[in-house]
Formats: sequence, C-alpha cells, structure tokens
Amino acid sequence: MTKNNSPLSKYYRQPQIYVKLPTGKDFYDKDVMEETTTGEHAVLPMTATDEIAFKTPDALMNGQATVDVIQSCIPDIKDAWRLANYDLDTVLIAIRIATYGERMEVRTVVPVLNEKVSHELNLPQLLESVTNVKIKHQCKLDNGLTIDIKPLTYKQLVDSQLKTFEQQRIYAQVSRSEEMAEEEKTKRYADSFKVLTELNNTLLLENIKEIGVPDGSKVTDRIEIQEFLKNADAKLMKELENHLAEMRMQGSIKPVKVSTDEELIKKGAPASYEVPVTFDSSNFFV
Repeated sequence: MTKNNSPLSKYYRQPQIYVKLPTGKDFYDKDVMEETTTGEHAVLPMTATDEIAFKTPDALMNGQATVDVIQSCIPDIKDAWRLANYDLDTVLIAIRIATYGERMEVRTVVPVLNEKVSHELNLPQLLESVTNVKIKHQCKLDNGLTIDIKPLTYKQLVDSQLKTFEQQRIYAQVSRSEEMAEEEKTKRYADSFKVLTELNNTLLLENIKEIGVPDGSKVTDRIEIQEFLKNADAKLMKELENHLAEMRMQGSIKPVKVSTDEELIKKGAPASYEVPVTFDSSNFFV
C-alpha cells in the first residue's frame, strides 16, 4: 500500500514552517536543491530515526548525521553536503523550530561571578536575523585586487574540521609522550604545522571564484590563483584571510545579548552580556 492510500498517511509528519535561505532561491542546481516558486522550503519535524542519528558519535563526527537529518526534514534539499556555509545556521534553526518549538533554553556562565544560569532564546527571531542577511560575494583589497567569493560547502567545512582535529590529536599525543626524543617531537610538530598550512591554503583556493585586476582583467584559472596565494607577501595574505574569514560568517547567528538577573547584578555581575550560540548537532537537538 502506498503512502497516499494508507489510512495512516494523515498521521505522517507535516511541514511546520517554511523557510527561505540567505543565498536565495536561484543559488543551487536542481541536483542539490529543488527550486520553488516562492523560494521557500517546507521544513518537517525530525523523526525518531533522525534523533537517534544525532546521538551516533561517528555519524556526528563525519557530518553524515547532519546531512541525513537535513535531507529528511527539508525534502527539497537533495544533497546537503553541497549546502553553502551561509545557509547552514538557517537550516538547523528551522529544523529545531519544526521539531521542538519556538523556544530553546541555553546554559551560560555569568561573567565575573562564573555562575551558571539559563536563558530562553526566541528562535523565530534568530531565524529572521540570519535569513534577512544580504550575502556579499565580493571584497576589495587595499592594492586594488577584487576577490569574487565562492562559498564553502558543508562537505568542505567537515573535511577541514576533521583534518584539523586529527592534527590537534597528533600534537597532543606528541606533547604527552615521554619516550619520544625531542628531535623527533620537533619533526612531528613541523609536519603537523605543514599539514595545517596546506589545509588553510586549500580552503583559501576553494573560497575564491575569481580575482579581478585593476586593469580590468579577470583571473579564473585555478593554477594561476594558487600560484598567487603561494607568492603573495604576508601582509597581503593576512588581509585576504581576514576578508574571507569575515565573509564566511555571513548567515551565521551572532552572539545574543542577554540581561542579567537583578540579584546577580547586586553581586557584581554586569547588567548584560553576550552569549555565543552554536547551532551544531552536538548541543542543538538535545
């Protein structure tokens, strides 16, 4: 019996909200996301299977759980691995609202007092703040070069995080080793640093679509751009990295300003402070 003919079909989960992505409705190919007339996408609540997926450590680490849940809850998304990093927070907040409602409690530590307190977040308000962001795809350097940005995908972000985590693990193991000679430790540290440097350069290359030169010419060849990244001076590279790091945060939720309880203020706590809110699978869906 098909889903449509089953008497139980009316009890299947239904869309709870509809959401627009910061990148807009024309950003993705159809093999990544189905286009809709309004640019809005239906968001279903998580199933029991989805919730279990978020409790599977290996699937969380490699990103597969997040991909599976996104595709389950937003059927228009066919390949969540290729979602732009600008859209990730919007997608996760929307799924959180559809599954658990419009409020979410977060635990934070009050500055000065170091006391743990709870705050309730208004998720629709946060969702509006990220979906209404106007995404910029270009930045200009002081030397006149214009950089056209290509957003990183979720796959690229996960791969980068896994490689970084692996190098941090190696670094910690080497630091704790009492048997390894100092010469060998130095070599391991250098090897790890080289891997992280190459990883950073790879992300920079993947983040750049084209470079405009002041004379009006455009450079899109990947090899030419790679050579530029290798040979640019440190000051220019730092400027470029700062621009790209700032632009990668587009569509990400900003820290939330919260008010402090009067009793805590009397103890010396500030009247208000900012709470960083991280929408990742390890703490967002619990």
